[in-house]
Amino acid sequence: MNDNFEKAGEFKALLNSREKENFSSLACFSHTALRRKNEEFAANEYRQPFSADADRILNSLSYTRYIDKTQVFSLINNDHLTHRVIHVQLVSRIARTVGRYLGLNEDLIEAASLGHDIGHPPFGHDGERFLSKLTHDHGAGFFHHSLQSIQFLDRIEKNGKGWNLSLQTMDAIVCHNGEVHSIRLTPQGNRTFKEFDTWLENLKQKKTCDEIPMTMEGCVVRMADTISYIGRDLEDAIRLNLVKREDIPGECAQVLGRTNGTIVFSLVTDLIKNSLDQSFIGFSDKVSRALKALKAFNYQHIYKNPVIKKHLSTIGDIFSFLFEKYMIDLETENLQSVVFTDFLSGMSSGYQNLHSHPEIVRDYISGMTDSYFIRQAPDYLKPESIENV
Repeated sequence: MNDNFEKAGEFKALLNSREKENFSSLACFSHTALRRKNEEFAANEYRQPFSADADRILNSLSYTRYIDKTQVFSLINNDHLTHRVIHVQLVSRIARTVGRYLGLNEDLIEAASLGHDIGHPPFGHDGERFLSKLTHDHGAGFFHHSLQSIQFLDRIEKNGKGWNLSLQTMDAIVCHNGEVHSIRLTPQGNRTFKEFDTWLENLKQKKTCDEIPMTMEGCVVRMADTISYIGRDLEDAIRLNLVKREDIPGECAQVLGRTNGTIVFSLVTDLIKNSLDQSFIGFSDKVSRALKALKAFNYQHIYKNPVIKKHLSTIGDIFSFLFEKYMIDLETENLQSVVFTDFLSGMSSGYQNLHSHPEIVRDYISGMTDSYFIRQAPDYLKPESIENV
C-alpha cells in the first residue's frame, strides 16, 4: 500500500513538472489550489487538485440532477432539445479547447464548467426569477444560480459537509455569467477564502451577479458559456419552427455563420486568436458586435417568445405554492413533509443550525428537477406538456 502511495505522489509530481514546461505564465498552476480544509491523503494521491475537483463535481448528486433541468425549452414533447446536462458538457468541451491553445489549466476549466450551473432551479431562468422574488420577499436575499451552485457543492452535498472544492474552482463557478455581453475579460486578482465568503454574502443583496473571475481559466469558462448556448439555442428554435434560418440577421450570418457549428467555430477561433499571449480573454471588435446582435435576436425571437411561455404563469404559481407550503411545514415541524423526508433527513445538524427556514426552502426547491418539481404541485396547478409549438 505504501508503495502505491509513493507511486501516486510520483505521478502527480510528474504532472506538476509538465505544467511548468507547457503552461502559460498566466495559467493557474495546480500546486496553487487552495482548499478550506487540508486533506492529509492529498499528498499521496495521483490526481492534481483541480482534477479531483472535477471528479467530485461529476460524482455529486447535484450533477446527476442536471439531466432533467431546463436549458431554454421546457414542457415541450421533443427529445432532441438541449437540456442543462448537454449545455454544461458543451461548455466544458469548448472551454478546454480554448484553454489548450492558450496554455491554461484544463483541469480547472473542466471543474468550473461542469459545476457552473449546478445551482439552477427547475425551469431555467424563469424559475430563477420566480425563486429570487420569493427569497428576497422572505429576507433571504436575491437568488442567483451561480451562488446556489456553491451552496450545493460547498454546504449541502455529502449531507451538509460539502466537497471541499478549491477556491479557484468555486470562484470561476460564481463568475461564469455568460448572459452578460463581454468583449474581453481580465482576471481580477487572487482572493482569500475570507474575502470569498464575504463577497458571496454581499452578492445576495444584489439583483445581478456580474463579477469577474480571479483566473484566466475562469474567464475562459465565462466566454465559453456564451459560445455554447448562443448557436445551440438557435438550432433548437429552428427545430421547433420558432424562427427560420434565413431570419438570422445579415451581419451575424456574414461574420459568424448560420449554423451552430459555424457559429461555434467562428467564435472559438476568434477568441483564441485575440487572446493568445494576452493578459485577457476576448473577442475582436467585429466578432463581438456580431455576437451582441445575435444575442439580441435570440432574446427577441426565442427567449421572450410567447409561444413557448404558455405555461409560465402556472410555473410561477407552483413556485409560490411550494415555497409557502414548505415554510409552514418547517415552522410547524411537519416531519411527514417531503422537505424533511426528502431533503433534511440525514442532513448534518450544522446545516440546519446555520440556515433559516427561507434558506432551507430555497435550497430544497432549487435542487429539484423539472419533473420532481411538477410532481410536488397540486393537481389543479400541474401544467400540460406542449404538443405543438
